[in-house]
Amino acid sequence: MRNAVTAAYPRLSHRYYALKAKWLGLEKMQVWDRNAPLPTETPRTINWAEAEATVLDAYAGFSPDLAALAKPFFDKGWIDAGVKPGKAPGAFAHPTVVTVHPYVMLNYLGKPRDVMTLAHELGHGVHQSLAAAQGELLASTPLTLAETASVFGEMLTFRALLAKTTDPVERKGLLAGKVEDMINTVVRQIAFYDFESKLHAARAEGELTPEDINDLWMSVQAESLGPVFEFMPGYETFWSYIPHFVHSPFYVYAYAFGDGLVNALYAAYEGGLPDFQSKYFDLLKAGGSKHHSELLAPFGLNAADPAFWDKGLSMIEGFIDELEAMEA
Repeated sequence: MRNAVTAAYPRLSHRYYALKAKWLGLEKMQVWDRNAPLPTETPRTINWAEAEATVLDAYAGFSPDLAALAKPFFDKGWIDAGVKPGKAPGAFAHPTVVTVHPYVMLNYLGKPRDVMTLAHELGHGVHQSLAAAQGELLASTPLTLAETASVFGEMLTFRALLAKTTDPVERKGLLAGKVEDMINTVVRQIAFYDFESKLHAARAEGELTPEDINDLWMSVQAESLGPVFEFMPGYETFWSYIPHFVHSPFYVYAYAFGDGLVNALYAAYEGGLPDFQSKYFDLLKAGGSKHHSELLAPFGLNAADPAFWDKGLSMIEGFIDELEAMEA
């Protein structure tokens, strides 16, 4: 997976960010431009009721059972979405214990990306609910499957929104936002993984100064983001703001694994694989009781095959192809 993603940097992040620099009228981009809204975008605030309906409709389009599992999170107050003073940033789903429902935590501001975050975290919540029957020791999913339901829920919601979008400017904004999210999920997280790998390998050889760590960070950032970026002074210490490196070492690869896994699953779903929905629910219900190779077998998928990862990466490429075609 790591090798497939790093080989694809020029076809993904380098190509997309060169396109975005053109849209923004910039010769060089700074890191804060990565997720900046497009100049053609009209900011739109999506209220909570619309966000709920959007996600539940997308889930129901896949399976009414999936929507039925997600609905109590809204109806019974299992989501803390309001922004409050002192509330931590970010978003996550917490499974508590298997005899109690999970909780979803996020900071909802009404942006389209916030709707995707809601769909993502609800996917975790549904996964945790289904896996609870495995009991305390086996309900927790391994890293290889930790992001499956969340990324799949996000993809369902994105596809539903895209299908309803006919305005070219809106479609471009939606596609660009999705490409950026996928680059953040795949390219950025594999760059994080490379940084961790290089850091631990270097530390095994002896003591490291802060400058040594900074140099490792900058090398992977330049390689992953591409030549259109210049990095302002101070960016070399940005590794220190990422808590995963300290609290959950090497967790970051789970995001890239999950994205690639879901893209391959979604391709099987779109291809009309018989009985896909029941196979998908079986995968989620398994929690941590089975190896991912065993769970992917009913879908005809094998994560040990390099073509498996190329299939997922080609989906991102396809979105970038469409964005480039809009420029013609």
